[in-house]
Amino acid sequence: MTEKEIVVLRLGHRPERDKRITTHVGLTARALGADGMILASDDPKIEENIKEIAPRWGGEFFIKNDANAMEEINNWKKVGGKVCHLSMYGINLPDAVPELKKESKLMFIVGAEKVPGEIYEVSDWNVAVGNQPHSEVAALAIALDRIADTDPLLKTFDNAELTVIPMEKGKKVVHDNELIEKNKQNKV
Repeated sequence: MTEKEIVVLRLGHRPERDKRITTHVGLTARALGADGMILASDDPKIEENIKEIAPRWGGEFFIKNDANAMEEINNWKKVGGKVCHLSMYGINLPDAVPELKKESKLMFIVGAEKVPGEIYEVSDWNVAVGNQPHSEVAALAIALDRIADTDPLLKTFDNAELTVIPMEKGKKVVHDNELIEKNKQNKV
């Protein structure tokens, strides 16, 4: 778990239309420091795909499938969490960053289809990541980067089977064969 507890609530996922973008929401959340993703619709394939990532690339990341969005938000708030809905409406992200950085328990909400009005009401912040239409993946990445206490792009992940070695040219991935074998045995 990170110093801050950060989760992403994905709304409006349509399994046939949004499977790739929702997977990318989860991967982006994980790579940039979130602890998990809550999917407010039923898509076991998304859950399966994201659950396969952590053992291969390291770190811990949870996914909860088929959740009730309002119940998750209310439960989050009951334990002191704050909710930030990312969209192209609301206050501009640079104006919200100082307050968001102070929070130790933060839920980011990103939508797919039209977000219900009650989400705007229940959120502690409605934050515009630019006032133009673009991707929810981009909005989440920018928000996570802006609130990070350290550079999330330099984060290392414990227990990674695969590690990319940064280099100016070419590609280098180190395989931890011992860990790969151990993880295979744990699956059986």
